[in-house]
Amino acid sequence: MKQNFNRLSAWLGAVLATTWAMPFGQAQVQVTDNVVVVVDASGSMGAPMGDSTRMSVAKDALKQVLEQIPDTTHVGILVFPRGNWVYPLGPRKESMLAGAIDSIQSGGATPLGDYIKRGADALLKARRKQFGYGTYRLLVVTDGEATDRGKVEAFTPDIISRGITIDCIGVEMASRHTLATKVHSYRNANDPESLRQAISEVFAEVASGDAGPGGENAFELIADLPEATASAMLKSLSTSGNQPIGEGPVMRAADPPSPSPAPSYSGGTTSSQSTSGEEDNTLVFLCAALCVLVVPGLVIYAIVKGKNK
Repeated sequence: MKQNFNRLSAWLGAVLATTWAMPFGQAQVQVTDNVVVVVDASGSMGAPMGDSTRMSVAKDALKQVLEQIPDTTHVGILVFPRGNWVYPLGPRKESMLAGAIDSIQSGGATPLGDYIKRGADALLKARRKQFGYGTYRLLVVTDGEATDRGKVEAFTPDIISRGITIDCIGVEMASRHTLATKVHSYRNANDPESLRQAISEVFAEVASGDAGPGGENAFELIADLPEATASAMLKSLSTSGNQPIGEGPVMRAADPPSPSPAPSYSGGTTSSQSTSGEEDNTLVFLCAALCVLVVPGLVIYAIVKGKNK
């Protein structure tokens, strides 16, 4: 048992040494703004709006605005009740994005609650991959109240508490939407031009937004570190709260304590002495593990503090 612990301790020490001894390279982490557009394609979106329909006007407005967004903005189009992800969250590809928007057809109910959860979960997954950096936004375009209003009431505060910005555009609504007093911004759109303007304003705010805790400059501070080291450090230091909406962090239950065996004697050495030795070995193992997991973070913190002076 002692040899096994010593081997593990030596292995952990070697990992630590190798991590910091590898040649210095360039840590490359792409920081993007991320927007999921949740589009209401319920039956009422087929109603007339000007010389067209609400759905056609919304699709034209989306295409006009999204063709102008920068490459640093990733976008996803989520359509309810039947379209789902017509364009999964990711980089803008002009021809694919336009075709995805054109494929949207109106018809059905308004399960908004389910779909803002899906959109938020996709944003949280993207944030986890970017170690908490970037901006994350949910844009809801709808012309009616949700048929699952209870879920909207439950999910909206949870989404906002995770640092996701929610914008809502009400299309020719007779009264303000339930989300109007719960989200970061609410805009009315009663004609084609005001709808295009509303969508454009949201994406203008995205372009001028903060890139997250420290922004891109934070990555410049670790640019000289080995790529594997920087990635491991960022992963360990990234913020929590990226679990799906409606779920709390998964906590592992502690193992129940094992019953202590009765003392026995063999060759003048007691079992209590043996247990004490194993506890010492365990302490050595935990100290070595602590060095591997914590020391890199402390070193990076020192580098950051030094460069900020």
